[in-house]
Amino acid sequence: MSGLLALLDDVAGIAKVAAASGDDIAGQAAKAGAKAAGAVIDDAAVTPKYLTGFEPARELPIVWRIARGSLVNKLVFLLPIGLALAEFAPWMIAPLLMLGGAYLCFEGAEKVAHALGVGAHHGGPDGSHANADPAHLEEEKIKGAIKTDFILSAEIMTISLAAIPESTFWMEAATLATVAVGITLAVYGAVALIVKADDLGLLMAAKGRLGFTRALGRGIVQAMPGFMKLLMIVGTAAMLWVGGSIIVHGLAELGWHAPEEVIHDWSVAFAQIGPETWHGALEWIGKAGLDGILGLVLGTALIPVGTKLIAPAWKAVFQKS
Repeated sequence: MSGLLALLDDVAGIAKVAAASGDDIAGQAAKAGAKAAGAVIDDAAVTPKYLTGFEPARELPIVWRIARGSLVNKLVFLLPIGLALAEFAPWMIAPLLMLGGAYLCFEGAEKVAHALGVGAHHGGPDGSHANADPAHLEEEKIKGAIKTDFILSAEIMTISLAAIPESTFWMEAATLATVAVGITLAVYGAVALIVKADDLGLLMAAKGRLGFTRALGRGIVQAMPGFMKLLMIVGTAAMLWVGGSIIVHGLAELGWHAPEEVIHDWSVAFAQIGPETWHGALEWIGKAGLDGILGLVLGTALIPVGTKLIAPAWKAVFQKS
């Protein structure tokens, strides 16, 4: 009996350790995923564009295929690469993060320029294949969306990897895999809801039994264009903020602390304009705003490089695939 009780105690101890490990993985995954907010919001904002021009019945199957491709990007390609970097070349993570941060700044600044009528936006579909065969067009759009997702997923995974506390190899792998699956489900679940919201609104407006239901349906339909614009604005602001923050933090890790210290001092000074209870929130707002301004300046400077050099090279390599 004493042996049985000891065995049961050992089993209970193992269960507690396993539960604690699961909680640690979930907690670390949530924190790491939050760090990648800018790229996540942009992913959710960009993807609905790839569904323009298709029959409503094809929207959810297309979303599913893009989501499946996103999971392959993250779990099959980026997860092993990220773990290999963390294990054998951790010094490369900060420069790669800065490269990704620069990409976010470039994308955000280009969207601002496009909104102001300056230049042309290269991201997403442009409707140039409007007369193509629908099945062929669908395949092209899905491939384009998955390639775009690969860039955003690489940024998400790199940011998440850098945010995970130093741990065992398997804990880092489990946490990163949890981030990959969780963010993919969240992004493409949100995309599915967004693209079908107007159809739901039309259904409610046409067949709702109650006047309130029909009015709510009409309100959803009328609100969706404005919601999409708001989503793009929030995504652009988040990209500039996160991209600028990554650059500033990366420079500090590489030994140049001046930008980080100046932004911190200015943010603290900005917080003093409000009541003491608001100091924390105002300091965060000041830092996010300064990071975003830095991101916009850097991204604007990178627009000629991205549009004249990198984009043509990217198309030359991947349009053949």
